[in-house]
Amino acid sequence: MQIVEDALRSADLPYGVVATIGNYDGLHRGQRTVLDTVVERAEALGCDAVVVSFEPHPLRILRPEQAPPLLTPPAVRERLLREIGIDVLLLVRFNRELGSTPAERFVRDFLHRKLSVRELYVGADFGFGHRREGNVALLERLGEELGFQASGIEPLRAAGEVISATRIRGLIPLGEVAEARRLLGYPYTLRGVVVRGDRMGTKLGWPTINLDPENDLLPADGVYAAQAFFPSFPATFDCVTNVGRRPTLYETHQLVVESHVLDFNADVYGEEVEVRFFQRLREEKMFSTPMDLAAQIGRDVEATREYFATRRRLNEMPELT
Repeated sequence: MQIVEDALRSADLPYGVVATIGNYDGLHRGQRTVLDTVVERAEALGCDAVVVSFEPHPLRILRPEQAPPLLTPPAVRERLLREIGIDVLLLVRFNRELGSTPAERFVRDFLHRKLSVRELYVGADFGFGHRREGNVALLERLGEELGFQASGIEPLRAAGEVISATRIRGLIPLGEVAEARRLLGYPYTLRGVVVRGDRMGTKLGWPTINLDPENDLLPADGVYAAQAFFPSFPATFDCVTNVGRRPTLYETHQLVVESHVLDFNADVYGEEVEVRFFQRLREEKMFSTPMDLAAQIGRDVEATREYFATRRRLNEMPELT
């Protein structure tokens, strides 16, 4: 997948494309309905499937106090878009000047003249540009005038509610990663660099890797059945991940994200890693002694092995891994 930074100023743009516009934070199942349509139509027409996205999120510039925590670090979003089949990601640098630009001008100058969009797909409730005037009705009107097809795709629902990034953001801090995974269509993922910890896991008999996450949003304190993906290998391993402050070992301590990676002993300090959350096993709690904690970690490891063994027997691994 080609990534074009500062697309408004770039001369290296695709032409005659099928496209969508949006922030695409989370890339959840509802957004997938739009993206899959873009990929299918681009394949049918023999052209590039393109995502036009604003960077940073417009609210971070216009109303920072209302800006939502992002679900997806850039590298994870890029990987997922690549796996979906998107050919080009165009990053439009957002600033106050662009925020005051009429949506119609953006469509005429960028989507039509520079990209020569053939078909454009967005969510039915999509809006962009000054005062969010760039809605589906405007896109359809300009499409008829300029010679491209514009369509709004109805939102996807689960349990009677629209699948949205806002809904998923509410689940993560509660530790409800299994429900978040169902709505996302893949496990909620933390990405960052493996950093050195205090080696307390090794002293307890359960060595861990410590993650310095890039994400804005962390799951609730607790212990999770997860997977660690190392892009440099590339390979994925089951792991037990703890998010918390380790109250058995420290009276006060900074929040850590640490994983005991099953059947793994490579030196990965300084390596990028993605930790993917499947199921919350239990809340974090204080044990009477470090030995009691070590025994519980052993039970967490067995629970994690059984969890993934069951998933593999049922062939229920997520579409995007």
